[in-house]
Amino acid sequence: MTTKRDYYEVLGVERSAAGNEIKARYRKLALQYHPDRNPDDPEAEERFKEASEAYEVLRDPEKRQIYDQFGHEGLQGTGFSGFGGFEDIFSSFGDIFDEFFGFGGGRRSAGRAQRGADLRYDMTISFMDAAFGLETEIDVKKLETCPTCEGSGCKPGTSPETCKGCGGMGQIRRSQGFFTVRTTCPQCRGQGTSIPHPCEECRGTGQAERKKRVSVNMPAGVDTGTRLRLAGEGESGVRGGPPGDLYIFVHVEPHDFFRRENNDVVCEVSLSFVQAALGDKVDIPTLNGKKSLTIPKGTQPGDVFRFKGEGIPSLRNRRKGDQIIQVMVKTPTGLTKKQEKLLKEFAELESSKFSNRVKRVFSG
Repeated sequence: MTTKRDYYEVLGVERSAAGNEIKARYRKLALQYHPDRNPDDPEAEERFKEASEAYEVLRDPEKRQIYDQFGHEGLQGTGFSGFGGFEDIFSSFGDIFDEFFGFGGGRRSAGRAQRGADLRYDMTISFMDAAFGLETEIDVKKLETCPTCEGSGCKPGTSPETCKGCGGMGQIRRSQGFFTVRTTCPQCRGQGTSIPHPCEECRGTGQAERKKRVSVNMPAGVDTGTRLRLAGEGESGVRGGPPGDLYIFVHVEPHDFFRRENNDVVCEVSLSFVQAALGDKVDIPTLNGKKSLTIPKGTQPGDVFRFKGEGIPSLRNRRKGDQIIQVMVKTPTGLTKKQEKLLKEFAELESSKFSNRVKRVFSG
């Protein structure tokens, strides 16, 4: 058998704490461990239930007095044994949660308009489309207001009826000893109404899955990890609520020649030994076509050249980065006898220069 923690310890308040202090502390814990903020987290779920049970007792003067005198066992003698699940908590604290989360002071949130769910779409584009931008269309499957029942969930020609189980209240009250416990109506699930003749297309949900073609204007400069928000392109709202948004997560394919570093474009260019030694003019591919680059005499492997403004535009200020050209010098292969002879003569000259430099070092 699991031993329950002291309710004052659970909420982190003194035994002399006033009602407003207890309420403020519970609000902080409810926001921290709310199931919507901690999906699939059993520990947060238990903390939320534990805090709710403690608040249910300490906010009620009679329950608090019994608990102060007799502890948990005294409450069990009155018929109170905590909450069965989230539905019990939300139905009991409906007005309090409305106040906590800023929805006003309505009687029940279940029948209110609800915003539609947000959707995610992962989109893969080419390196060049990321650099220059892209206008395209995508097909998105989402729930939209059912065209047959117009969102009512009812078969055409029929309408919802007041729930007979709760009389339209959405909650059922049960007396347990000295206390009255409110639970969500199991028949209407807190709606207060029932649909005896559901719409055949949406089966009473008021929403049907549809495939919609959505226009996407991808700005120049996006990169892997960029997230675009298309307002109102998510799923439709419930009971007249606004639609959610569509979030597009961008993935950029690598390029065979270019790679990206922030807003700069980097490429590697191979030069022959002769080009690097004597200098040359070479055509370099850029995002906007070929551009001539002057290779100075004596260029070394790893030397870097730069084309200003030939990079990718920034998403913030549209200023373009540069293109950076990294030089690689290729060692010649498959030499002819004449080429070998010339290189040997060159090597002898270089060796003579090297020997003279060494002699100068040793001579001081």
